Amino acid sequence: MRVRTTTVAAGLAAVLALAAAGCGSSDGEPASTDSPDAAATGGTLVIWADDKRSAALAPFAEKFGADNGVTVEVQAISKDQQTTFVTASQQGSGPDVMVGAHDWIGNLVQNGAIEPVQLTADQTAGFADVAIQAVTFNGQLYGVPYAMENLALIRNTAFAPDAPATIEELIATGQQLKADGKVSEILCLQVGQNGDAYHLYPLYTSAGGSLFGTTAEGDYDPAQLGVGTPESIAAFEKIATLGEKGAGALKRSITPENSIATFTSGKCAFLVSGPWAITDAKGANIAYDISPVPGFAGGAPAQPFVGVQTFYVAAKGENKALAQEFVANYTTGTDLAVALYEAEPRPPALTAALDQVAGADPDLAKFQQAGQGGAVLPAIPEMAAIWDPFGKAEAAIVGGADVASTMTAAGQTIAEQIK
Repeated sequence: MRVRTTTVAAGLAAVLALAAAGCGSSDGEPASTDSPDAAATGGTLVIWADDKRSAALAPFAEKFGADNGVTVEVQAISKDQQTTFVTASQQGSGPDVMVGAHDWIGNLVQNGAIEPVQLTADQTAGFADVAIQAVTFNGQLYGVPYAMENLALIRNTAFAPDAPATIEELIATGQQLKADGKVSEILCLQVGQNGDAYHLYPLYTSAGGSLFGTTAEGDYDPAQLGVGTPESIAAFEKIATLGEKGAGALKRSITPENSIATFTSGKCAFLVSGPWAITDAKGANIAYDISPVPGFAGGAPAQPFVGVQTFYVAAKGENKALAQEFVANYTTGTDLAVALYEAEPRPPALTAALDQVAGADPDLAKFQQAGQGGAVLPAIPEMAAIWDPFGKAEAAIVGGADVASTMTAAGQTIAEQIK
């Protein structure tokens, strides 16, 4: 048995390099191993994950390898994980197990890259309902969820001891803090030059916007596009009042690269982010608290996306039976869920694991409260057409562009892509 942890660069070059290195082969032969017994019992099980998760997975992969007499390779994919996985799958050089976000599912199914996973009813019942909902596509379970995430409002309590009830109240507080010279930014909600639909979504929904309508069963319906409609235009009219030509709370200069750092350096009292930001806040010794993202006064509640991190079984992996065994019977265990939480504190999807860690981490309950009523991030393939046009429209409007024409054009672009 051998466990090997390596780093794989993103892109096609990396895929071809992996193929040459023997991580998988298109002729059905397993990769070479150090153990004849491993080769005889199924060769190598290859798992792809990002840097943090690959490190946390290593000891569990080692145990799985020992229990099953196989070689396990845990390989770190540094970026562009979904694209790299799809390309590798098409080339016949991908992994047996892939770790990634649940909203990849529609695209991965469409590309024939993953297959349903087999869990018992008891195993399924051990997960949060929203997590199972997120990994269910076309009536089938396409992954095993292990962590949940959603945005919340994180505030520096030295500047803002009380949670604002509305976005208007937040802005008034931020403006006063800025006028007093205590902060340089009103709100750290990342926009950047290309926009960020994920982080804007709570405000967009509070203002009456939507991305897609839903079917009678509650599934997202791409035939009911919500971008470019009168409702989306009205929503962005409200959002524009927060932009660079309005209150100055939303700015293109607040980016994915600097939003958290601006908050942790004390230059901003309010940050809209997820559990991944808490490690930095603790490291900076910021006194903080967590509450739901506030919506517009008189508007609907601000509705964040709920995302789920997931284990997938690769449809074109060399060892699908081993992959199903690992995903069904190792990733559903409490110990692994807790280890992944410790590697990056996001609320575990497994209820027993969440109960185990929640007592020592009150932030988990606060993030869960902030996610109550959140919308499961769409996993339909058509969602891929949303991100870029919506984000660019957002950035343009935050910068002062005409709302009606900008949103109408974005809706037309998206509609053409999803025909």
